[in-house]
Amino acid sequence: MRTLVLNAGYEPLAVVSFKRAIVLVLNQKATVLEGSADRKVHSASGEYELPSVILLSRYVRVPGSRNIPLSRRGILRRDGYRCAYCKRAANTVDHVQPKSRGGTDSWENLVACCLRCNNIKGDKSLHELGWQMSFTPKMPSGGAWLIRGADRVEPEWDEYLRLSNAA
Repeated sequence: MRTLVLNAGYEPLAVVSFKRAIVLVLNQKATVLEGSADRKVHSASGEYELPSVILLSRYVRVPGSRNIPLSRRGILRRDGYRCAYCKRAANTVDHVQPKSRGGTDSWENLVACCLRCNNIKGDKSLHELGWQMSFTPKMPSGGAWLIRGADRVEPEWDEYLRLSNAA
């Protein structure tokens, strides 16, 4: 079971194990906002709900932490693990504007790609091949992308992730 951690401004920070979440709650460093009534942890001194969302008592936000770090895994996740060119399953990343022609490593220039399309494309531009993409690559947004350690989101987190998008 995973737990979403929010700061005092209800901004998502990270995903931690339920053990770490319980330790934070027992040490009064966090409070439980959402728990699982049907799932409990037993100890010598009591019984506790498994926390799904916790709120830290104190947290200083690091300026500039709202930029989502670029990673191969992030590119594949953003594009739904589908090739930007043929829509088959993707397992590599391709530079839309090849690096040899001045392309950069950025959210706007990297897309998920299957091995076949990546080999065909090589260092050519889309125009040279007559290819088109069905979307314009950009940095993802939303609360789920700002959380360290969250590849998938639990249903109980939806309300808290919407709050962070509204801010």
